[in-house]
Amino acid sequence: MNDRVPRLPPLNALRVFHAVMRYRSFRKAADELFVSPQAVSQQIKLLEDTLGIMLFDRKGRMVDPTEQAILLAHFVQAGFDEFAEGVRRVTKTGHRNRINVNASPYFATRYLMDRLEQFRTTMPGVVLQLTTMVEIPDFSRDDIDVSVQWGFGEWAEFDQTLLVRDPKIICCAPALAHRVRKPEDLLSMTLLHPVLATNLWQKVLRHLDLQDIEAKGDVQFQDAATMRRATLAGMGMGLVSAIDAIDDLRQGRLIAPLGIDALSTMKEEDIPGFYLVVPRGYRRVKTIAAFCDWIKGEDWSAMLRREMVTDDIPYTI
Repeated sequence: MNDRVPRLPPLNALRVFHAVMRYRSFRKAADELFVSPQAVSQQIKLLEDTLGIMLFDRKGRMVDPTEQAILLAHFVQAGFDEFAEGVRRVTKTGHRNRINVNASPYFATRYLMDRLEQFRTTMPGVVLQLTTMVEIPDFSRDDIDVSVQWGFGEWAEFDQTLLVRDPKIICCAPALAHRVRKPEDLLSMTLLHPVLATNLWQKVLRHLDLQDIEAKGDVQFQDAATMRRATLAGMGMGLVSAIDAIDDLRQGRLIAPLGIDALSTMKEEDIPGFYLVVPRGYRRVKTIAAFCDWIKGEDWSAMLRREMVTDDIPYTI
């Protein structure tokens, strides 16, 4: 097997290729680059000779990219985007005193807000900007440095660290509780799904030994708070985060008809969690590295352990 890294073509040839792909024209690419069309043609010929492939079918003044050119263009675009981001960050943040953090709305309100001042005391003078987008951000476009995302750790293109699991409790409004006496009864109920993990109920049903069975109806929600409100309103069966569920169970607002421990032995990989997600290389910035070290060093599961003392909860019918 040949593991040698292929020789990269000249950067200028890739820059010309990038322009030709945008305009599908040597002349328009030449106008943008302030060179002659002949110079553009020479650079494309150099690139084709270096790669040993044909990149364009010439048709008069217009050119059609080949399949190989279309594939290459995606990687060249990504490369130039990375160059631009690196230049932007170096020129904008030479002595950076700001960090832009995105966090899942639930993690931000339930976990993070009460502890942010602790980070600020470790990095006095640092300006922290917090946003709460549910979807994973486009770190470059949205100007986000680090993010805390809810899910199952499926962001392989980034560095990611699990901060805390988000165990769920099957809950419903008291008016619906009499309809669920055994796991099979869930299949006749409306199931409330999180948009970011529409397969979570299937994991739950498998755990309850309901294999390869499709539920009859469902409703999807973008965030945990909306799903909880829908559960309280009696729209169906909700998978409510344990901290919220326990509070609602204590107050009698919700019922756990299958018991509060019905999902306590689920496989860890089937339990969602909150993950610190950082683009590779961002931690070279001092403030970003400091925030990452701080948030990974905190014991985020302490509140969950404290709330899971549930001897006083009347959680069944």
